[in-house]
Amino acid sequence: MFSPLKYLTVGSRLQHILHTSVLTKTFKSSTHQSLHLLLDKCFSMTQLYQIHAQIILHGLPNQNLTLGKLIFFCAITSTGDLKYAQLVFDKIPEPNKFMFNSLIRGYSNTDDPTKAILLYRDMIGSGLSPNEFTLPFVLKACASRSAYWEAVLVHCQAIKSGTGSQVCVQNALINVYVVCGLISFAQQVFDDISERTLVSWNSMIAGYSKMGFCKKAFLLFMEIKKLGVEPDKYTLVSLLSVCSQTYDIDLGRYVHLCMEVTGINIDLVFRNALLDMYAKCGHLQSARTVFDRMPDKNVVSWTSLLGAYSKCGLFESARDIFNQIPVKNVISWNCMISCYVQENRCRQALDLFHEMCNSGVAPDESTLVCVLSACSQIGDFVMGQKIHNDMSKHNVTPSVTLWNSLVNMYAKCGALGTAMDIFNEMPEKNLVSWNVIIGALALHGSGLEAINVFEEMQVGGIWPNEITFTGLLSACNHNGLIEMGRLYFDRMKYVYGIPPDIEHYACMVDLLGRGGHFREAVRLIGGMPMKPDVMVWGALLGACRTHGNVDIGKQIMKQVLELEPYSAGLYVLLSNLFGEAKKWEDAKNIRKLMNDSKIIKSRALSFIEIEGRVYEFMVDDQKLDISTSMYSIFDQLTNHLKSTGYSYKSLNAILDV
Repeated sequence: MFSPLKYLTVGSRLQHILHTSVLTKTFKSSTHQSLHLLLDKCFSMTQLYQIHAQIILHGLPNQNLTLGKLIFFCAITSTGDLKYAQLVFDKIPEPNKFMFNSLIRGYSNTDDPTKAILLYRDMIGSGLSPNEFTLPFVLKACASRSAYWEAVLVHCQAIKSGTGSQVCVQNALINVYVVCGLISFAQQVFDDISERTLVSWNSMIAGYSKMGFCKKAFLLFMEIKKLGVEPDKYTLVSLLSVCSQTYDIDLGRYVHLCMEVTGINIDLVFRNALLDMYAKCGHLQSARTVFDRMPDKNVVSWTSLLGAYSKCGLFESARDIFNQIPVKNVISWNCMISCYVQENRCRQALDLFHEMCNSGVAPDESTLVCVLSACSQIGDFVMGQKIHNDMSKHNVTPSVTLWNSLVNMYAKCGALGTAMDIFNEMPEKNLVSWNVIIGALALHGSGLEAINVFEEMQVGGIWPNEITFTGLLSACNHNGLIEMGRLYFDRMKYVYGIPPDIEHYACMVDLLGRGGHFREAVRLIGGMPMKPDVMVWGALLGACRTHGNVDIGKQIMKQVLELEPYSAGLYVLLSNLFGEAKKWEDAKNIRKLMNDSKIIKSRALSFIEIEGRVYEFMVDDQKLDISTSMYSIFDQLTNHLKSTGYSYKSLNAILDV
């Protein structure tokens, strides 16, 4: 790239550039006025280089009006060069306000707008007062960096200079406060605007929509209608976002009708917002209609339709749509991988993840969280560890959500020590982090450690929720800590004001039943504010089987008969209870009842990892190539366990194959 500044010391080269220029004849008679006019007609950097060379050659480097236009062209136009504008700016002894404004505006539109804020600071330091052409772009830069304190200082400067009442400045202030999550500040600025433009209304509606205050956004829209202000597509797109968040199909249809009535010229962005609204509201037919009528479609359109089918549980149709997407982005892949995980098809989710990586699409944090969840569900330690290693190799800085997923994956895959190490090294922990590690310790039978972590969490000022107590009661349950379980169950209600739900009652019933406290367990069930479900009765039946308490088992049977047929596990528990107590007639009656009611026991799915790959199989499954070797190893393990003194019942609990 040719730079006149560089060529100042190379006179022969500069003369060569000038003599070979198509504008040489014009330049020979140039004055600073003619150069000024030429800048107005400049449309490429090549021409600008030639004009700048003439400025230098004719000894006009101090013509601020001409240089200001040169900087403006380089900083603002699509064919300009911001770096070149900065070079010119740096050579000017005393830049004027127009030059500062041009460069600030240019930097505010880049991926790194920090320089716009620094230039604003230099401008103030040089004694120049900002105006309505300065502040909106400085505030835009602050919004891009979520620079709250800098925005407050700019706001103070705007008030001091008297430009704070300019509507363009006020609109920029609304935007930056919304971006920084300070919607109340944005509302105060909005209330102070004497003559609001549609941009002002749209900024506030979009702000409330983004912050999740959907009712406020809709009320502002109704106020617009009363004032006779015609909404535009940006207004309606924000309202469609409100409908998507609240799953309000009626409001969404109303917005759709407004668009039709007002005759707004809608573009792809609006059509995608409309499609997304119908998809999020689960209205598949309308979503499909909008999609089919779109003259142009992009990856957002396809992904929204994919999400619509996934939400409605039409898994195969969702996969067909995914296969039809011409160009898939990371969101498309994430949507399909998430669909697999939600359908408990974790192996297919991991296979699709490999396919995504091979296609050249780089996974983002949402991908990794979803894939780690799949690893957790099927116990794929090798894959989960590989993802962790890749994160370290590529210097990925995980968010707290990704850290939580890693802790959960290692814990679910049996590596509790690694999970604890990661938890202790986390730079930031939220409530989910504490819940995950408490649940992990409970899962591994480390009840006392889980209680210690909970106490540490309290010391740190973290307020627990219902999930915290599910993990805590589960930890007490797995370790037979009856007194601690009673204590935390009471503290949950009376200290933290968290009403126990069905899972907490099931944990307590299981804890009391395992300890042989059947009367207390029955009283607890009788005092529940909700009807006992399969978890509660299953917990008590499991305890009856452990202690051989047939009498209470028979009482439970009356309750079981009132449950829906999906509670097949309870019938099996009853049958096993009667069988182990040699109550053969009762066991036979239960089996007959199951047959007559067509209640079928679900076949359990097991997982085994061999040479880094996780295989799924069911009892007596012979479909896998490794089945023969697998069952041979199981037989060896069973014989070994028997030789060490395990009973038949214990073996059934350990090897449920």
